[in-house]
Amino acid sequence: MIPPSFDYISAGGNRHPSAADWDQWSGVLAFGADQNVAFWNPLGADGRGIYAILVGHEDQVNAIKFAQQMSDETRRLLSGSADGELCVWQSNSHGNLPDQWVLLSKLKAHKGAINTIATLPGSQLFATGGSDSTIKIWSLPAGDTSAALVHTIELKPSYIPLTVAIGDLMVEDQTDSVFVAVGGTRPSIQVYTVSGLAAGKATHCLQVTISGHESWVTSLALKSIREHGRSPDEALWLASASQDKSIRLWLISRDRHDNHGCPPKDELLLEQSLAAKVHTIRAASVTLSITFEALLLGHEDWIYTAFWNPQPGTRQLLTASADNSLIVWEPEPLSGIWLSSTRLGEISGQKGATSATGSTGGFWIGLWSPNADAVACLGKTGSWRLWKHDTNRSYWVQKAGLSGHTKIVTDLSWTRKGEYLLSTSSDQTTRLHAEWQSSDSRSWHEFARPQIHGYDLNCIQSLSTTGFVSGADEKLLRVFKQPKNVANMLKRLCGIASSEEADVMPEAADMPVLGLSNKATPQNIGDGADFDVDDNVAGPTPSAVYDSEEPPTEDHLARHTLWPEQEKLYGHGHEISALAANHPGSFIATACKASSTEHAVIRMYDTKDWHEIRPPLAAHSLTITGLAFEMNGDQLLSVGRDRQWAVFVPTTPRGGLATNGHASPNYALSAANPKGHTRMILDAAWCVTSTWPVFATAGRDKTVKIWASLDDKNQEFTCRTNIVRDAAVTAIDFYNNYAENLACLAVGEETGQLSYHVIPVDPYRSSDGKPIEPLRSVEIAKRLCPSKAIMRLAWRPCDLGRLGNGAPSQLAVASADSSLRILSIDWEDRREHEHTYEEHIDD
Repeated sequence: MIPPSFDYISAGGNRHPSAADWDQWSGVLAFGADQNVAFWNPLGADGRGIYAILVGHEDQVNAIKFAQQMSDETRRLLSGSADGELCVWQSNSHGNLPDQWVLLSKLKAHKGAINTIATLPGSQLFATGGSDSTIKIWSLPAGDTSAALVHTIELKPSYIPLTVAIGDLMVEDQTDSVFVAVGGTRPSIQVYTVSGLAAGKATHCLQVTISGHESWVTSLALKSIREHGRSPDEALWLASASQDKSIRLWLISRDRHDNHGCPPKDELLLEQSLAAKVHTIRAASVTLSITFEALLLGHEDWIYTAFWNPQPGTRQLLTASADNSLIVWEPEPLSGIWLSSTRLGEISGQKGATSATGSTGGFWIGLWSPNADAVACLGKTGSWRLWKHDTNRSYWVQKAGLSGHTKIVTDLSWTRKGEYLLSTSSDQTTRLHAEWQSSDSRSWHEFARPQIHGYDLNCIQSLSTTGFVSGADEKLLRVFKQPKNVANMLKRLCGIASSEEADVMPEAADMPVLGLSNKATPQNIGDGADFDVDDNVAGPTPSAVYDSEEPPTEDHLARHTLWPEQEKLYGHGHEISALAANHPGSFIATACKASSTEHAVIRMYDTKDWHEIRPPLAAHSLTITGLAFEMNGDQLLSVGRDRQWAVFVPTTPRGGLATNGHASPNYALSAANPKGHTRMILDAAWCVTSTWPVFATAGRDKTVKIWASLDDKNQEFTCRTNIVRDAAVTAIDFYNNYAENLACLAVGEETGQLSYHVIPVDPYRSSDGKPIEPLRSVEIAKRLCPSKAIMRLAWRPCDLGRLGNGAPSQLAVASADSSLRILSIDWEDRREHEHTYEEHIDD
């Protein structure tokens, strides 16, 4: 039996300037994703996205830094979170597998959020800065599992540090003293020296306060300009970036006045210039001087990060800004004047108020690759952009990056045959995920962003390969139709054929800047075509056609993969809470938030002409939390906060004329249990059987109950199986193995724990009423589970030819930790291998 594994992980990055680091040894980029740490190899040959997620923090991860390499086979990672906790992780290999990283220790480092982490090259020391207005120096020896606090600097006057840089005094074998530069919510840089580190009695001294910036200092970066070993000419470059839209370069060098009796001639000229104010640092019989060297202007908004090229002897600085650009700065060879040599990102005039209109919302992080042949940046949408340098053309080429939701993933839905997966989130976006079928390998990616909304999205349901309906924190539902440009891209890159002819599909879609409805693009828009420009519409552009052989970049996803809105469905009086469609997609059932029976109704719509099938269905008194249609029929199951489940059946055969005057069935309440659980019911799912109906319900009372009808005529359901869990059960879904007459029930809990339970279907056909126990109950390994509540589970439909031939099943998992996962699970009955990766639940 194959152990469960990740097929796909999607998660957006945290928008914090210190929340990512690109390891110069392994080539792995680690970044904060909600309260987790995600790993991505941007230059990997397989084109895969996130391959591992580390769970350990209990609040948003704000700072990440790879520590000094301990040995050839050991790597350590430091991460700090908004609740002040510091985690130390270690990998005993290259860190390319999730189970190779282990949490060594977790400690309360600051009373406030950790905003920044800085390491000292060639040393076991590192520094952290917290919103409690302190800088703390730590030691992490190779043999220790936890960091030891060496010294604490309380910032005076009190301010919040946003960035810190730590450096040595550039003296051979001098490990007793270091200097620490601090920038934060003040327009100046404080430089401290910390002495007595070797003796264990460290003291600090504020040496100098460097002025020059006119607003908060957001990033500090140090780089040595020595070529080989220590020398009297050794110096450090300090780059400081600020919200005043400027970067300042400072030179930190050994003061040679005392050594040579008098300063050299070039230093005399320097001291006579207006820009040569010298700041002096003295510690451990060493004197350092800090001089201002250059002012870099070019960004049009706040600058978040500044990073030096990691290659020795190379003077290049990469900066990321809220003006949606990355700039590479380097000195001109002849004059030495620092200039902008490369500018990447958003440089066109097409900008707007949302990502749908072309504005990326700023770049929060910009990082160099280990060999400096690529750069990556994190944008407002939580997505990573990647550029690789083409040495033959001396040109930067944008490559497929990484994307994901940045808030709770509230719902997901497979197409009827499992061609692709739709997900929706509280970050107000709907995303389409599919498997890229490249010539070398297969990997999952985001291929479209059909909906970018102004309300938090709560539910979604696929109707076909070319349409879906979604509900949000508004009173109406919206129906979307796939445009031709997305259909062509999915067919070419993923082998997904559209269910509609191309001539009836809209060309593309765009969104009004101040609107919520995606509008179809006129079909006569083409290359060089003229059209009237409306200032309120972010526009159709000829570049909506995507002709690359790689998955779409973030720029294309945000601008050119919207789906036009086909219909609005009205009727509910409050925010939409639940949504379901029958298997053919011919009609849908919807519900909204409610505190009375007046609003706790189910409204159904016919998808042929989108009319409401009246009357609405009533059974509940509070919010309906889940709706589900039976796979082989049209029975509708509903569950709610009132602890009740209800089953509705059609009273008119399909194709017959109902009393409402349409060829849509009327529904009537068939069965209900007002006390199905002792607490609210959160989800429900049908099990496919050839005889009696069987369904499961999950509740906050930590139980999953499987109900079966003993009499097909009277529709009386009895609880035949009761599965007890350790926490509230928030999501469930059935997968059926028709050949072996088995069903697999996936269970997700409020803690993020996943499990599955193999259920025999045959005993439910018996009318003896005896309890039925699962054949097997299996815990999914913690490293594969999310860190917050499971919001939705959905097995990939088995209609595809790749399934049903012994291949593992695929389970999509939506979580409150902003992650979307697809797990590969082989749940067939091969018990002799189970002990290698799973733990049985004691029923």
